[in-house]
Amino acid sequence: MSEIGLRERKKRRMYKDVSDIAVRLFLERGFDAVSVAEVAAAAEISKPTLFRYFPVKEDLVLHRIADHEGEAARVVAEGPTPLGALRRHFLDGLERRDPVTGLNDEPEVLAFHRLLYGTPALVARLYVHLERSEGALAQALGGGLDARLAAVQIVAVQRVLAQENWRRVAGGERVADVHADAVVAAERAFGMLAAGLPHLA
Repeated sequence: MSEIGLRERKKRRMYKDVSDIAVRLFLERGFDAVSVAEVAAAAEISKPTLFRYFPVKEDLVLHRIADHEGEAARVVAEGPTPLGALRRHFLDGLERRDPVTGLNDEPEVLAFHRLLYGTPALVARLYVHLERSEGALAQALGGGLDARLAAVQIVAVQRVLAQENWRRVAGGERVADVHADAVVAAERAFGMLAAGLPHLA
């Protein structure tokens, strides 16, 4: 393996290891109760080193979903139509219980979602992630104002669908019981998108 490849692997491992340590501490004590200095000490790195990887404290948590920022943009290339590919991808995610769809009741996933949606600072930072997702998708759809407007609608639909699934599962409903309704809701939502964005359907 090349030296560049080795450095990249080490960098990615550092991101994951520090994020995992931080999330564990936040779950144990609460996001606001744990300082960045404490995370750095637990990860056995200096505070300046931590900030080189994670510019703000919230990124320690959001790193876990950072790789999804370009997901919708990548999916549209799978065709034959952008909305068709995104619809299929979301339905497949429901089937395999992808945490991004909200349809997952594994204790660690539920705990992470409670941390994320129950912490105002993390919710605010999440919108930065969503904006980047919208920007990447808009570029994949050809760029320009029309593409941006379409991307905002698509990302919002996926977010609302996932949050509704998570709300029901977090409320104690079984994933198996929520699944059928989640599929119907997704089909309806993507149908609405197709009606409003026929050039993408």
